[in-house]
Amino acid sequence: MDARLNLFGSPTAGKFLKHIVSAGKVVSDSSLPAATQELVKIRASQINGCGFCTDMHTKEAAAAGETSVRLHLIAAWREAKVFTAAERAALELTEQGTRIADGAGGVPDEVWANAAKHYDEEQLAALVSLIALINTFNRMNVIVQQPAGDYRVGQFG
Repeated sequence: MDARLNLFGSPTAGKFLKHIVSAGKVVSDSSLPAATQELVKIRASQINGCGFCTDMHTKEAAAAGETSVRLHLIAAWREAKVFTAAERAALELTEQGTRIADGAGGVPDEVWANAAKHYDEEQLAALVSLIALINTFNRMNVIVQQPAGDYRVGQFG
């Protein structure tokens, strides 16, 4: 299977990707825990059906020491006892922010309040930014049908 468009070979897509990757660096350098960042990226990617991002972020998380049990249970996080209360709040905010068109009025106040119990203002800013960012990457990859399975840890630096 080949992608509909070579995002990595397109000058326009390349310029765009350079900027959103730069935005991602701001988030990765934030105080939002790295494990939480990967959980958020994986969950949004699962919801959006982005195989490329799911492949990338599960491999990156595993290489960073994430357990296979937690990786396998991300999609069923509500029933899983392996996530902290803070991680669960981040996953709920991720789901609500990713499925924003499915709910009338956007992200419910109680979801936001729960996340705010676990993260300070800068971490919340990083979390919101990360949710928006991974959804951007997901949409690009899903639209062009970017194939999944060949990602190598650290492939993009």
